Amino acid sequence: MSKIIELKSVPSTLSYYLRALTVSKSGQLPVAESELGRAVLKGRRVNVSSLNAYREACAFSARGSLPATYPFVLAAPLHMELLVSDAFPFRVLGLVHLRNEIIQHRTIDVDETLDIDCTLRGPRPVPKGMEFDLYTRVLSGQELLWECVTTMLRRGGGSRPASRAHNKRKTVDFTPDSVSRWDVPAGTGRRYARVSGDSNPIHLSALTARLFGFRRAIVHGMWTKARCLAELDSLLPGDAFKVSVSFKLPVFLPSSVQFQQRAVDGSIEFAVKDSAGKKPHLTGVIESL
Repeated sequence: MSKIIELKSVPSTLSYYLRALTVSKSGQLPVAESELGRAVLKGRRVNVSSLNAYREACAFSARGSLPATYPFVLAAPLHMELLVSDAFPFRVLGLVHLRNEIIQHRTIDVDETLDIDCTLRGPRPVPKGMEFDLYTRVLSGQELLWECVTTMLRRGGGSRPASRAHNKRKTVDFTPDSVSRWDVPAGTGRRYARVSGDSNPIHLSALTARLFGFRRAIVHGMWTKARCLAELDSLLPGDAFKVSVSFKLPVFLPSSVQFQQRAVDGSIEFAVKDSAGKKPHLTGVIESL
């Protein structure tokens, strides 16, 4: 049984990145996919000033409930705790965020006290390397309010072909009902880092991004997902829904991109593409529950 890490408070972001840069890792993987570690944090409260800064950075309107992507920010310290701990056998820097699925069972009020539970599972061999999943749950008392699955890739060491279903996952092309153009300024990565706590160097500047093989800084994938939900706010299907996205090509900073969406069969399909509307940065779907 994996070790449970109980956080009594939220550590500083700087402490996590210092550990990420300095901690030694075993590189030893279990022989089969399993639960590698679990972290819990009880009594998490929302800081209203931080929430408002997040809303502004992602273009959400002010309202009495949390944006559906904001619990991911609240849970980020648990994610980092697991990834820098002995539970994860590799260094954090270099992980690629592939997919993210959020299920919101109901809206979360700003003044609610929340318990957060996160489990790390893996590895799952795929042709490009090893996939790992972070399963996150947010509860109020015994009521499950919000769930998330974050899938990450560690390149190298993959040995099995992807499953048949995985091989069939392709970019969905559609004729959009509407198209919007977003200008994404150079400072978007730094701004989102301040409101989310995710200060990965690849997002902060061209100089720091080049240290990790990127020619320019790239925007956070979860900023892009949040920005999509802000754009679709008036179309969201009530309090309970599922929103799933696949991250494709990185959005380099600064950039101009297209946001495309259409309603089909009770769901909403959407995509963020390059300025010509051809190459996908993100594809996603929202389904009512």
